[in-house]
Order: sequence, then C-alpha cells, then structure tokens
Amino acid sequence: MSYIDMIKERARIDKKTIVLPESNDKRTLLAAARIVEEGIADIIMIGDEEKIMDGAGWLEVDLSKVTVVNPKTTPKLDDYVNLLYETRKAKGMTPEKAREILLSDPLTFGVIMVKANDADGMVAGACHATADTLRPALQILKTAPGVKLVSGFFLMCVPDCEYGENGTFLFADCGLNQDPTAEELAAIADSSARSFKSLVGAKPIIAMLSHSTKGSAKHPLVDKVVEATRIAHEQYPGLCIDGEMQPDAALVPSIAKSKAPGSEVAGKANVLIFPNLDCGIGYKLVQRLGKAEAYGPMLQGIAKPVNDLSRGCSWQDIVGVVALTAVQAQLS
Repeated sequence: MSYIDMIKERARIDKKTIVLPESNDKRTLLAAARIVEEGIADIIMIGDEEKIMDGAGWLEVDLSKVTVVNPKTTPKLDDYVNLLYETRKAKGMTPEKAREILLSDPLTFGVIMVKANDADGMVAGACHATADTLRPALQILKTAPGVKLVSGFFLMCVPDCEYGENGTFLFADCGLNQDPTAEELAAIADSSARSFKSLVGAKPIIAMLSHSTKGSAKHPLVDKVVEATRIAHEQYPGLCIDGEMQPDAALVPSIAKSKAPGSEVAGKANVLIFPNLDCGIGYKLVQRLGKAEAYGPMLQGIAKPVNDLSRGCSWQDIVGVVALTAVQAQLS
C-alpha cells in the first residue's frame, strides 16, 4: 500500500469535513467527486449550487453528496459576518467590510467556516496564489498555542527510492518563510519533526541543508545553518538533527561516511530543512524529474488545518492534500 493510500485509510476512520472553496476550478470538482466516492472526507463547496452541478454534469462526475454553501443565501451569513468582525475589529474591521469580504472572497468564507467549527479544515490554492490562502488563515485562525511561527512543508513520495522513509520525505520550508533566521530555521525543524512523526509515523531524522558539509565552505549562509543547528540542539534537545550538510551527505550512506563521519543523521535523513525558499523550490525538481508525488504546501503551526495547493496541481494532488488535511484535523 502506498503512503497516500495509508493516509486515506486513516482519514476514513474518523471522517472530517473539509472546505474546498474553489468551486469554479474543474480539478476541484473532479477531486471532490473522488473524495466523497472514496469516503475520505465530507466535502463543503462554496459557490452557486446550480453552477457547481452544471460543472459536475459537464465533467460527468457525481457531486450529489457534496454540501454546497452559497454565501449570498446561507442563513449563517450574519453569524459569520459577526465572527469575522469580532476577530479582526482590533485591526480596523467593520461589520460592513466583513460582509463585503465574505460575499466576495470564498477563501476567507471557507476559513470563517473553519473558525466557526462548521468545518474541520480547508484546502485551496489550485487557482489562487499562496498568499491568498495563507492571509485569511493567519489573520483569522492564528497560530497554535506554543508555536513560534507558521511554516510550510511538502510531503514527498519518491518512487523506487532507497532513501528516507521508504522514499517518503518531508521538505521544509518550501512555501512560506522566504529567508528565515537561524532561530526560525530551528523552529521550522521542530515543527517539521512533529509533522513527520504524526503524518508518516516514523522517527524524524533531520538534516539542516546547506551548500557546505561540516565546514567545507565558509559563508554567512553557512553560518546561519550552523547556528540554526546549534539552537535546535539547545532549545529542542529531543530532536535527531544535524547540520550543516549537503543533500548527498544527508541522504546517501556511502557519501555520508566520507563527508560527515560519525553523524547520526548523515545518510539517514528523512526530513530536509532548506535554508531559504530559493533552495526550497528544489521540491519541484524532485517532483518533475524524479516523478515524485508532492503533497502541499501543507501548513504547520496554524490553530486549525488550512493547506495550500500548487497552481500546477492535478486533481489527484488535491485528493491527497485533502486526505492529509483530514488526518491533521484528527490530530488537532
């Protein structure tokens, strides 16, 4: 059984309700039909029911078991307006502005449904920029207790791969923090370890990636990763973490022996922490050239599960991210 099939099985055990606000995207319609067919989650779509069902007919899929909520006609609109106003009034929100936003922005509407406990999580981003998904989530749901910052990760499943956890890896941060500080990198490593443990079930073995391995290069970028590793050891002593190291030293045992002898991480890593987003986009190379399944960017550190999608995602990717979001909701 593949990794994502195991996640789907976990999702079915305690079925959650996930909002898909991008009802005008055909990939979302296809994914919603498959999700309810497989019993992975209950689905709420936001929009005009007639248009959604017309789209389903054109695509020849069954969305009869999907709940459709139209912001313009839902009897809960006033409650949602008040909730958004109360949540954001310190930032200048007014009831009139809250109503305008909820009637025009389905992503914010979806997040408010999660805030109101009318849904357990939301997945969006197939036709919106990452910022459009993250902004309302951060503004309305905020960070989970004890979390220093929200970060993004991908779960990567590489076929026929001898490295990582049977070819499964967590890559972070690949979608949110552009140039994290050393302390932020350490916090991302800690959050990523918990995400890997909860979603994969194996021991997280964390490599702090760099273009240098154990002092082979000198540069402020290397210094940041070295300092991040030191902070992680100090602030999160339970982590199995090492750095700085190049990806081949992190993954390949034979190379690890020569580049990082004695490291408990080198050659065994399954969680890869990138020093910035310019490096983090490497997940696209693994996905496209290595034919890996890439699920995300998932978010870690938000009070309730909201996850982003790449605008290049397939409908199958959406199904996988919804399954992962449902499992996150079980754990939250």
